[in-house]
Amino acid sequence: MACVPEIPDEETRLPPGQYVPRGRPVVHYGRVPAFRPETWRFQVFGETATGRIHEFSWEEFSSLPMTTMVSDFHCVTKFSIMGNEWSGFPASALLARVPPGPGVRHVMVWAEYGYSANLRLSDFDRPTTLLATHLDEKPLSAERGFPVRLVVPHLYAWKSVKWVRAIEYLTEDRRGFWEERGYHNVADPWKEQRYSYQEEPGEGPP
Repeated sequence: MACVPEIPDEETRLPPGQYVPRGRPVVHYGRVPAFRPETWRFQVFGETATGRIHEFSWEEFSSLPMTTMVSDFHCVTKFSIMGNEWSGFPASALLARVPPGPGVRHVMVWAEYGYSANLRLSDFDRPTTLLATHLDEKPLSAERGFPVRLVVPHLYAWKSVKWVRAIEYLTEDRRGFWEERGYHNVADPWKEQRYSYQEEPGEGPP
């Protein structure tokens, strides 16, 4: 009879400085955008292997093979929401479908209203990074990022961009919206990488 590994309890999964709130707080910058499926487009551009922009309509994107995973969610404002069941298209599968060029080491995630967040390619390519469309078996609510949000559970949640519209492949790192405003370029909650003044050499763009 096979042994079933124990799932770590919430205390051991909680990064330093974080707490578990009641309910599921919602935090975002700016207003909630309207979704128009007939005009919505998702793009992959920048240093793609082909040199071309790849575009998906909502019909094409929503028909991509989806997967489900359970992960925790750590906001830089210090609350953590534990055990979220996300469903969506794996970022690693997007990289396989639209390969980056050989020099790509970073990505910029673009959302509605020009909001952005930068990630190392190694963070974007993790098995747990997801372009999510559902939470707990239901489509995302508008304020939680419908129709598509990025989920990067091993980093602080500002990297988990809501209302994603594009992924840009980069050969050199570039700071996103909050990174330009003083947030840490990497954002590892286990190291409490909250602010840019904490950055060590090599953790941010020159």
